Order: sequence, then structure tokens, then C-alpha cells
Amino acid sequence: MPSKQRKRKMFISVLPGEQIEVALAEDGRLQEYYVEMLHQSKTKGNIYKGKIHNIDPALQAAFINYGGPKNGFLQVDEVHPEYYHSDIKPLKGHKYPPLQRVLRPGQEILVQVVKEPTGNKGAFLTTYLSLPGRYFVLTPGREQLGISRKITNEKERERLRKIVEEFKLETGLGVIVRTASEGQSKASLSRDLQFLKRLWKEVRKRGVSESAPALIYEEKDLAFRAIRDYLTQDVAEVWVDHEETAEQVREFVSLIFPRRKKMVKFHSDTGKTLLERFNLEGQLAQIYSREVELPCGARLVFDQTEALMAVDINSGKIAGEKNFKEMAFKANLEAAEEIPHQLRLRDVGGQIVIDFIEMKDKKYIREVEKTLRAGLKSDKARTEMNPMSRFGLVQLVRQRLGISALSVTMQNCPHCQGTGMVRNLEWQAQQALKEIYRGLRRKNCPEPFEFKADPELALYLLNHKRDKLRDWEIKFERHVHIVPQKLS
Repeated sequence: MPSKQRKRKMFISVLPGEQIEVALAEDGRLQEYYVEMLHQSKTKGNIYKGKIHNIDPALQAAFINYGGPKNGFLQVDEVHPEYYHSDIKPLKGHKYPPLQRVLRPGQEILVQVVKEPTGNKGAFLTTYLSLPGRYFVLTPGREQLGISRKITNEKERERLRKIVEEFKLETGLGVIVRTASEGQSKASLSRDLQFLKRLWKEVRKRGVSESAPALIYEEKDLAFRAIRDYLTQDVAEVWVDHEETAEQVREFVSLIFPRRKKMVKFHSDTGKTLLERFNLEGQLAQIYSREVELPCGARLVFDQTEALMAVDINSGKIAGEKNFKEMAFKANLEAAEEIPHQLRLRDVGGQIVIDFIEMKDKKYIREVEKTLRAGLKSDKARTEMNPMSRFGLVQLVRQRLGISALSVTMQNCPHCQGTGMVRNLEWQAQQALKEIYRGLRRKNCPEPFEFKADPELALYLLNHKRDKLRDWEIKFERHVHIVPQKLS
């Protein structure tokens, strides 16, 4: 690809021993962002030797002690038949045999983390292991040959298929051909596959020798994964602000792109951060915003729940427009362009429901769906999209690629516990009055009766509930002192 066609840049910012940030931008616009805090142990992709703690027949799942703070969750469809200790056929109408009859508590098992633990949920595990390389993903236990859907050229797909078939994989091994393999020589592909086969041999060896629970294979850090997984032909430059990391990146790049060793650049300016230098800091701030404004004046509103992300298109400034039908279509079209971009930046995974402004015209609906699908097509994550319902709702399912910046850097508000709402002062005042009333009625009520309250609530009580407090002072023959005090 000629240099003038390469528009993407990769940025790797390292705070030694603390944090790694990776950003991908195209024509100065931030496209993807990942952050890893080194004190927060990352487990996705790691392989462990675990022990079955218990099996839940109702859930058809096993809980695995793999060494994490909470037991991992292993569903019946993620259990490889090689772990079945008895040959029992599935019940009529079921795809898998009852888990409680083919596994037993205490049984040792090799598992890989598919999803990190979140909130009260343990890690999601699988026994279908996969080892990612630059050009292939090795899949022990699954004799498959898959080719990335991002490789669309049929001749290239056929070429890669023939090369892999010539490699003649051993029984029990399969591969998925990654996007980066497009245009690569047979020798380069062979080297990557040989490396993965040696790695699997080592994993298997450790899986036998180690006692459960034990870490068998640890996935590389974010800087390494970024080069392995995201450095493609269309990336013109890789900027790094840490000398040691920059040298490691140069070594890796020299193996991947021998003729483009100078693409790795070192950011040495101490006056500006790497992301500030390329005007990405402001764009990063948008990731943490609940609302994103669209050019037409409408807004996208993102609300995360335990199980899904809800995206609402708020008509905002267009609500007063005379030709609301056309403006609604324009707002929905802009939303359909921006939402895939935001999903990538925020690395939103799981269920996503988008509430578009309702439209009746089927032509408009088709155009919005087409725009949304086009935006999702460039996403590295796997996505599934359902057609728009008659109420303007679109349901998506998106694979999360890493640990989202939001989950790493945010925590629930101690006041609202993550709901985004707190009780108003009137409600708080009512609860305070209940407590004061109960205290005044006690036989051993002290004189004066002191009530400690947050300064804001104390002021509200004195300004809005003074008459009620005075009535009670007369009735119970006690003085009531409201004491402002910062409460934790």
C-alpha cells in the first residue's frame, strides 16, 4: 500500500509500572482506545488449570476454582467432550448431556478466561482454548479452518486456504486465519504457525505437571497485543513515548514489515503528552461523557445497566423544527454514523438497544439501517444486528475486545450507587423528621435534642421545616438543635 494511502496512526503511551494506553486515529480522528492499569490484574486470554468447585444442574453450569478472587463460570456449551468422565447421550430435545452426569466436583480442567470478572459476576470461562499469533489463532481441540471475514478477496481467501491445507496440521488442532495474514508469504505464515504449535506444546506440558489452581499461560501486555492485533498495512506511523517499549516495538515491526523500520517514532517532548501532541486528549474526554452532540443539534445519550447499554437519540434542538419528519431522519442518520464509532471507542460489549426517533417512512428506515450496518462493518469486534422494530428500536450484540476504558477508570458514585440519581432534599428532610420525631418521643430524650445532618440538609431543615420543629419543641418540651456535620 503506497504511503500516501496510509492514514491511520497508532499511539502507545506508557507510564512505567503503572499504565499502558493505546489509541488508533485516522486523519486525526480517534477510532479506538484501550487502557490497561498494571495493578489491576488482567485475566482475559489467560489459561488456567482449575478444579470444579460445584455444578449447578438448574443453570447447567460448573463453577471453577481457577485461582481468581471468585470462582469462574463454565456453561455446558463451553465444556469440551474430552472432559466428560462418562459416555452419556443428551436427553431428547437437548444438544448436550446433563452436566452433573458428565463432570464431577474436584475434577481438574484446563480453562481460558473469555470475559473478565465484572461486579458480582465471576469470570466467564471456556475449555475450548485458543492461542493468538500474528497471522493465526491456534484452536486445540477443534479441527477447523476459518478465515477472517475481513478478508473479502475470494482469490486471497482461496490462496490462504490452500497454504494452510499444505501445512497438514496434527489431529486435534485447528486454525483461524487472521486479517493480518492477507498478502503474507508462505514462509511468514509457516513461522507464525510453528511458534503457536511450540507454545501449545508448552501449555499442554505445564497443564499436566502443575497442581490446580495454577496459571498455565499468561496473555501479553497491551503494548505487545496492540502491535500483534492492530498493526495492519494501513497504519503509517507508530508513536511511542517510552524508550524501552519503543525499542521492543521496533524489533517486532522489523519482523512484520522489514522495509518499514522507520515507521516507529519516539515521542521525547516533555512539554506535552503524546496524546496532547496529536490533539487526542479532547476526543478521549468524550468517551466518559453520557451525552454526545450530533451536528444537527440532536444528542446521543448512553446509559449502561448491568446487562445492556441503552442508547437514546434525543431530538434536542430539532424538536421545534417545522419539518420534523425530515429532521428526525437527519438526526437518525447522523446517529447511525456516530454510534458505531462510540461503541468502538467505549468498547461496549453485550446487548445494546438503540432507541431511534420514530419514523414511518420505510425508505428512511432502510437508509438508517444501511448506514448503521456500514459503520459496524469496520468494527474488529463481531456484531449482530436486528432490523429496526416498528417502535424505532434496534438491538445489537457486540463482542468486547478488551477491558473498556470506562470499566477501568470509573467507579460507582458513593451517593447514588451507580444509578445516576440521588434522593432529593425534601425526601431526605422527611426521613430526618421521622428520626427527630422518634427521638423526641423517647422517655430518656436529652435536653436539648441534637440532630446531626449534612450541611446542605441541615440548611434545608432550618429553612423549610422550622415551623414543624418549633411545634415539636413546644409539644415535647425539648429544644431541637440541628447540627451541621459532614457525614461520610
